[in-house]
Amino acid sequence: MVETIIVFLIIALIITGILLNPVFVKRRQSRLKHRPFSPLWSAIVENNLPIYSCFTPAERRRLQGHIQVFLAEKQFIGCGGLQVTEEMKLIIAAVACLLLLNERGKYFPKLRSILIYPSTYLVNETTSTGSYVVEERRVARLGESWINDQLVLSWEQVKQDTCNWKDGHNVVLHEFAHQLDQEDGKAEGVPVLLKTSDYPIWADVMTEEYQRLCDDVQRGTKTVMYSYGATNPAEFFAVATETFFEKPQQLLKQHPALYEQLQRYYQLDPVQWV
Repeated sequence: MVETIIVFLIIALIITGILLNPVFVKRRQSRLKHRPFSPLWSAIVENNLPIYSCFTPAERRRLQGHIQVFLAEKQFIGCGGLQVTEEMKLIIAAVACLLLLNERGKYFPKLRSILIYPSTYLVNETTSTGSYVVEERRVARLGESWINDQLVLSWEQVKQDTCNWKDGHNVVLHEFAHQLDQEDGKAEGVPVLLKTSDYPIWADVMTEEYQRLCDDVQRGTKTVMYSYGATNPAEFFAVATETFFEKPQQLLKQHPALYEQLQRYYQLDPVQWV
């Protein structure tokens, strides 16, 4: 009898811990967001995030809070001999947290570690060429997002992107957009939307815009989005996100329906920052 009671108590404690954990996490994140943001950190963010100077005071404070939670929850690992500095962490966090500026309430929950290489890195890629033939090759990459718990970046590319903000290419925005897409365990260009009723129109607009990009790329037509977005729907969402934040005016003019969907999802209007 006593053993049975002990077992039930242990089960009750486990269940209580599971139920209360989100509450404790939210409180901890709230404390982190309200910590003072040092002048040095502000200077680093302002010097490396061009649109930061266009933010309202409220937007700046919101971004600062997200950065502090992000830095507390994510692990940064230097690869290839790279020594990760506080400045590197801040720059990556600042760009990544632009995607969270709408107070989504989640900080890339599946992501635990960010691996940073000095520059382009090589990986072994296995592909099937048909007829049971598997081909393995070495491929150069600038970044990648894994569904489990890691994200990889080239620091050289991160710096290049912050120095060329309006070119529509940003490896941090791209890979963290993949993280949003992968929150439900799949990478298919459909992040978790606010309402169930949002999915049909998202599917209609994204399918049409993706096909339009594929057609333009095939014809050799100049596009506001990088042609890499025509690879598949997941890459299209990531490339569209890069364009939304870096070239909002052009995207709004040429793809108003796509801009509207991204604006609804991110709950932001980057045109106001230009």
